[in-house]
Amino acid sequence: MATKKTDDVFSLSSFDPAKFTDSFRDFAEKGAVQSKEAYAKMKTAAEEATKTVEATLESAQTGSVELGLKAIDALRTNAENSLSHMEALLGVKSLSEFVELQTSFVRKQAELAVEQAKSMQEATKKVAENVTKPGKDAAEKAMSSFKKV
Repeated sequence: MATKKTDDVFSLSSFDPAKFTDSFRDFAEKGAVQSKEAYAKMKTAAEEATKTVEATLESAQTGSVELGLKAIDALRTNAENSLSHMEALLGVKSLSEFVELQTSFVRKQAELAVEQAKSMQEATKKVAENVTKPGKDAAEKAMSSFKKV
């Protein structure tokens, strides 16, 4: 009897083309569904990546303009101070007055330079945070989606 069961399994008479066709159709349909799902995920990821890049570039451009305006403002202030100082020096009547004006100018310019450096540093830090924020948010979103899976 054992031989009969073996014969039945491997015999062509037990092969049913309808079952084979159904199995193949199910396999093909599942493959198509999985391919569509994978494509949808890839499309969504590409769209999100594009949005992230656009947001990063926009932040970088805005930040560059902001930093440029701060630099121009600092240069303008320094130029105006230098011109005012030159005008004041033209009215000097003694060496002691010259030394006093020069010392005061150098001290004020040093203080201003420290203020300007702090302002630029804060602005640069803010710009860097704004530029990296879209990428950081996208990375966090991606990591959280991996945790869900």
